[in-house]
Amino acid sequence: MQFSEAWLRSLVNPALDTPQLAHALTMAGLEVEALAPAAPPFSSVVVAEILSAEKHPDADRLRVCQVDVGEAAPVVIVCGAPNAAAGLKVPCARPGARLPGIEIKVARVRGVESFGMLCSTKELGLEGAADGLMVLPADAPVGEDFRAWLNLDDTLVTLKLTPNRADCLSLQGVAREVGAITGAEVRLPQIQEMPARIHDMVPVQVAASGACPLYLGRVVRGIDAQAPTPRWMAERLERSGIRPLLAPVDITNYVLLELGQPMHAFALSRLSGGIEVRLARPGETLELLNGQTAELAPDMLVIADANGPVALAGIMGGQPTSVERASVDVMLEAAFFVPTAIAGRARRLGLSTDSSHRFERGVDYAATRQAMERATQLLLDICGGQPGPITEAAAELPRREPITLRLARLKRVAGVELDADQVARDLGALGAQVERQGDSLVVTPPSFRFDLAIEEDLIEEAVRLFGYDNIPAQPPAAPSRMLPQDETLLADDILRQMLVGLDYQEVITYSFVDPAWETALNADARPLPLANPIASQLSAMRTTLWGGLIETLRHNLNRQQERVRIFELGRVYASQVEQPMKLGGLAYGEVQPEQWGATARRIDFFDLKGDLERLFGHALDSRRGAHPALHPGQCAELWAGGRAIGWIGALHPRLVQAFDLPAVPVLFELDSQALARRALPRHAALSRFPLVRRDLAFMLDIHTPAGELLAALREAASPQVRSIEVFDDYRGKGMGENQKSLAILVVMQDTERTLTDREVEDAVQKLIDAALRQCNASLRA
Repeated sequence: MQFSEAWLRSLVNPALDTPQLAHALTMAGLEVEALAPAAPPFSSVVVAEILSAEKHPDADRLRVCQVDVGEAAPVVIVCGAPNAAAGLKVPCARPGARLPGIEIKVARVRGVESFGMLCSTKELGLEGAADGLMVLPADAPVGEDFRAWLNLDDTLVTLKLTPNRADCLSLQGVAREVGAITGAEVRLPQIQEMPARIHDMVPVQVAASGACPLYLGRVVRGIDAQAPTPRWMAERLERSGIRPLLAPVDITNYVLLELGQPMHAFALSRLSGGIEVRLARPGETLELLNGQTAELAPDMLVIADANGPVALAGIMGGQPTSVERASVDVMLEAAFFVPTAIAGRARRLGLSTDSSHRFERGVDYAATRQAMERATQLLLDICGGQPGPITEAAAELPRREPITLRLARLKRVAGVELDADQVARDLGALGAQVERQGDSLVVTPPSFRFDLAIEEDLIEEAVRLFGYDNIPAQPPAAPSRMLPQDETLLADDILRQMLVGLDYQEVITYSFVDPAWETALNADARPLPLANPIASQLSAMRTTLWGGLIETLRHNLNRQQERVRIFELGRVYASQVEQPMKLGGLAYGEVQPEQWGATARRIDFFDLKGDLERLFGHALDSRRGAHPALHPGQCAELWAGGRAIGWIGALHPRLVQAFDLPAVPVLFELDSQALARRALPRHAALSRFPLVRRDLAFMLDIHTPAGELLAALREAASPQVRSIEVFDDYRGKGMGENQKSLAILVVMQDTERTLTDREVEDAVQKLIDAALRQCNASLRA
């Protein structure tokens, strides 16, 4: 809502400057979204009158004007505006004036000296037509400072109101709030009851009383619809974002802004019979004031005469019965419509009007008659005329039930003790009726505060008016203590940082996925369907992280990112109960960024496995396995602590084709809890005794995994064996067709003494026996 600060200060004028007033409103819950000057800065501009305008002797398009600027003698000003003529009153910039982007000086124009400039709206930075001089009213005082005369030092205030504060969609409501916040005196407009001078009336009938509990109508005859809208009213309307049109229409708009009550004026001669407030009938249409023809639905409330709908209730009037310049007799209407009867109807028609904005949030049903009297008063003052009696159709109006505010609860919730008398005064300043009953206040909310219904609402109001800034900041009373941290568990953030250190980037993908992804990655997957998906391609819960990672890869490839290394830590949803945390990763493209120091090579299974081993801090137990999403010859199942923890491998060729990938990515997914668990570090002295190395070459079946042999050797290793690693895999000349040779490095060392040859040979023999027994591997000659 936008309004003029000067208009607000005419109703309540606290001892605060503009920024302080804006801060006070914002801290009270009425957020000031913007403060803007009513006009750009300019100086030394006065109201002037053109006494004569003669053609310039040396220029066809220029005029030499004698201008009265309020001084002893007229001044000469050369002007090129096409509408410059004797008798016009216009703004005149005097020598030394500073306008937006220009400074006025005495200048010689085609041989004629000019002492100023006659201004258009464009030169002053004001809105309006800029094809000629800005023409002022005939009663504009010559010599008056133009800026002061038009009150251009005003500020436009824009409030960003929450939907529950419909009472502040009027200047009266905002003034009431400012008075309650600051304690300043509020001077609301004095509304007089306008007695009827004629007996004419239009019969009113309300068929939908549940949607319209109150409807008022009044006939006013003999008005002058062409009477000019007073400058003060036009100024306030314009600075509130409403363009003045016609005096009767401007008056209804003014009452809407001033009191918050939407109104409408019908041309009486265009109405047929009485007025009926009812729901629309099938097939009815209405041409609205904006020229749109609305097809009315059965749940839309209309104002109708004998010929059909003449207005869409609470939203917009109809064009056929609108007031025009030739109108002499009008009917004013004011009503209270239940918010639920108006809400959504305007948006359904693609409309957003000031009336619907207010009726949807709630209008003060107790001020409807006041608004009618105020509009009548303004109409008679500006346009003349004879008013008839007010016709009223009323049903059961809402009631404001008393609310008990317990002072003890107020203190407990607010965290500060508030003076009961001050709370009563503050709530009374908002228009509530307050009665003290022991340790409680019984508060009856005013008719315009629909948002006050329970005790908590009153607590909020009391604290809001006390001032959030005035509530002392108290440290928590509970003692602070550090929570125990299990050092055997690796925090997720540390795990993420370790992966970032390995040149991976974290991604976060949707837990909602396309079911086709899941079945493509695993035909046996049974993804949980969503009852209300946000999109058809996001209609199931993921059972693996790979779908989101592959889609992220495709997104990057489409944007010419040829090297992708990503990971995600998140839950997968195997069932409604089983929802483990998984760590998934994907690597695609070159092993290293493009450079001169290393030969380009695409990433493979072993690169990714090496990254995981650096993540775990030791060699991984990988076993042959088959996963439907991975390449049959390039995948392995990862084991730790005697149980399977995940998978690693290249994407299956059919999925590479299905996902339209130009090359094969390598992926892994494992249980994040397996990574999180780690042993506590223990101190051990470095041995001062020499290492013993033995290289053993075993011949075994080509299909026996190296991991199986290593597991057998490590299980049989004596305490002095420090490490057992594969350093060569040979297949070729000298080997059988189905045989391979694995060279094993065995390192032994004791911390207490130097190992003897006998001890070394015994340890080696144990390894050889274990290899033969468990893997049928013999020592190569």
